[in-house]
Amino acid sequence: MSKDRVENKERVSEKSSREKMVSGSAWMTGGSILSRLLGALYIIPWMAWMGNQEVANSANALYTIGYTPYALFLNIATAGVPSAIAKQVSYYNALGEYKISQDIYKKGLQVMAVTGVAAAALMYAIAPFIAANSPTASLSDGTQVIRSLSWALLIIPCMSVTRGFIQGHHTMAPSAISQFIEQLARVIFMLAAVYLIRIVFNGEIVDAVTASTFGAFIGAVFSIVYLLTIIRKMKPELDGNLAHSKNNLKISTNEIFKSIIKTAIPFIIIGSGITLFQIIDQFTFAPIMKTVSELTAKQIENSYAIAAGNANKLIMIVISLAGSMAITSVPLIADLLAKKKMEDVRRQLSDSIQLFFFIMLPAAIGMAVVSESLYTVFYGYSAFGTRILQLSSFMSIFLGLFVLLGSTLQAADQTKPALSAMGIGLVVKLVFQYPALWIFGTYGMLISNIIGFGVTVFLMLWAMQKMTKLDINFLLRRLLLMVLITTGMALIVFVAQKGIAIFFAPTDRFGALMNMAVSSSLGGMFYFYASLKTRLADRLLGSRVQRLRTRLKIK
Repeated sequence: MSKDRVENKERVSEKSSREKMVSGSAWMTGGSILSRLLGALYIIPWMAWMGNQEVANSANALYTIGYTPYALFLNIATAGVPSAIAKQVSYYNALGEYKISQDIYKKGLQVMAVTGVAAAALMYAIAPFIAANSPTASLSDGTQVIRSLSWALLIIPCMSVTRGFIQGHHTMAPSAISQFIEQLARVIFMLAAVYLIRIVFNGEIVDAVTASTFGAFIGAVFSIVYLLTIIRKMKPELDGNLAHSKNNLKISTNEIFKSIIKTAIPFIIIGSGITLFQIIDQFTFAPIMKTVSELTAKQIENSYAIAAGNANKLIMIVISLAGSMAITSVPLIADLLAKKKMEDVRRQLSDSIQLFFFIMLPAAIGMAVVSESLYTVFYGYSAFGTRILQLSSFMSIFLGLFVLLGSTLQAADQTKPALSAMGIGLVVKLVFQYPALWIFGTYGMLISNIIGFGVTVFLMLWAMQKMTKLDINFLLRRLLLMVLITTGMALIVFVAQKGIAIFFAPTDRFGALMNMAVSSSLGGMFYFYASLKTRLADRLLGSRVQRLRTRLKIK
């Protein structure tokens, strides 16, 4: 083959990899954003039906106390599985060993069925201990809510295996759609239940919260039914692959089990990173605040609800962007490693980081700028809630980068550096938790998170640089351009808000919504135009954006 043909083939391969990354990220980002938006929007009627703001905050605190340990158990049971299965399936498919990839899926289902039962039983059993060490006024209420979530753990592990298998075939749409279906079913059920319990029958707060958390089980049922339908539709393709499998490699059942577990455990640990930081907050916030402040138990509970519940629901919308890119990049990197294309691995990692900042910077900074209006729309006006959301928005950049780098390092077979970085970050978080809460009050919880995740992210970037020799100067130049454009966007939004506030005050829901909608639209249009004008979007998103710029006559 001539040199020109080889170079042309490599360019096509690079373009294909980048387009897969962009397309996959688009699907996963769309599905994740819609799911997160549903998960945030429901809070408006949910809190209104619970009662006044104080009662609603107490209900939200109870909800958060249940969901944080549930998220940890869910991560232990499933977090690493979709990425681990996707990595293994993509790797063996790239080698033409389709039988092995399908065996991995079948054995993965068996492993996760057992894991789900074990996780559900354990969570149900230790619910009283978790509730007793959480910032809640009632041990029995906390126990009831936590136990209601254990049922979802019976289904979600098998659902995660199926998502991973589909993702391993570089098909992201079904996973994105299944996330949306899961969230939609959950939200419909929980809102209907809360309305009936609180409005129709005037029932207890704890019963309404319990019904809300049980919605996780309902959502999981709808999601897995959809995924199994997709697997049935894929059967002709899977059967065709099986018929053409090379079968050069022989792997026993035990080896497949070991492969799944060995690959999944690091993903599980890294996938639990954010939740582990939140667990530290849940178990230490109330004891430390009782020592360093004069807040009552009820005030501590409400402060925790605002910082760990209210603000967290909103920033998870933007953090999910990083998770979507990580899910997409893992099978792509595994595929390139299987083919020993290290140059392409380096390019893929660089593209992932650039795409992350291109999307995450305007999302996080934009949220910080409109935080007053945003918080008012969802929870009602609160100066304290606004400041918490502003700080949380900046924190989300570190959390999102952790999600992306953790997954991509593991996909690149750099598990030990990723685990070490996270472990050091957790220790730093613990060390700074007490002094940060003592000096800054509730804000200290977020500040210690920023410091802990900041250290973790720095160490992960260092490990990535050692492995791939990334062009740091090039990345910094791109990042500087994104920062400049984002700064311009933020200034436009800030000035627009001040002007719009004359007509629509951001302290009531309607005024806040109008203020946020107009100012955010202006900022978004500027970022869109500037990224096209500077050719930044062309370089990151490919030829389709270039054609769009041409049609819009932006030179």
